[in-house]
Amino acid sequence: MRNSARKQVRNRSTTTKLSTLERKYLELLEAGKKDEAKKAYLSVASALDKAAKTGTVPKTRASRKKSRLALQLNKAK
Repeated sequence: MRNSARKQVRNRSTTTKLSTLERKYLELLEAGKKDEAKKAYLSVASALDKAAKTGTVPKTRASRKKSRLALQLNKAK
C-alpha cells in the first residue's frame, strides 16, 4: 500500500471519529444534559488534540473548535 493511501485511510477514520464525537456532544447539549455534555466535551477536546498532534487537523482549527465548543457548553443552562 502506498504511503499516501495509508495516510488517507488513517486521516479519514480520524476525521470521522471527530465528527461523530462532536455530533454526540451537540446532541447532549440540545437535550439539556450538561453533566454528560461536559464529559463528552473532554473526549472531543482530547480527540482534537490528538488529531492536531498527528497533523490530521491543523492545530489552529483544533484550538478554534475546542474554544467554540467550550463557549457553547458554558452558555448552556
